Amino acid sequence: QVQLVESGGGSVRAGGSLRLSCDVSGYNYIPKYRAWFRQTPGKEREGIAAIGSGASSSTSYADSVKGRFTISQDNAKRTVYLQMNSLKPEDTAVYYCAGSPPLSYVVRPLAPSEYQYWGQGTQVIVSS
Repeated sequence: QVQLVESGGGSVRAGGSLRLSCDVSGYNYIPKYRAWFRQTPGKEREGIAAIGSGASSSTSYADSVKGRFTISQDNAKRTVYLQMNSLKPEDTAVYYCAGSPPLSYVVRPLAPSEYQYWGQGTQVIVSS
């Protein structure tokens, strides 16, 4: 059974930093892509960063976080990270880690429909 578990959320003042981690477990499961999404009440889930599991580890970012957030993964590709710098109050949300099916061809790395497996979410609160 595939499981994704996020950690690292919390509260921080504007301008501060946080690093989120997402550990994936599951026999022989290496997702084609992993991504971070975030959601606030009443809004759709927003894809903010994605990384491929291929040799190039290609990345994609939403404009809202480009230049401030960095997605990365460990060499074993079991853990994916989201380094969040220069945080703003509008970054306040529940952050979710997601994994695509292993053999999928991902066309839109920041689209929720590309992902099959989801973590439970971790809250990030940025105060002004």
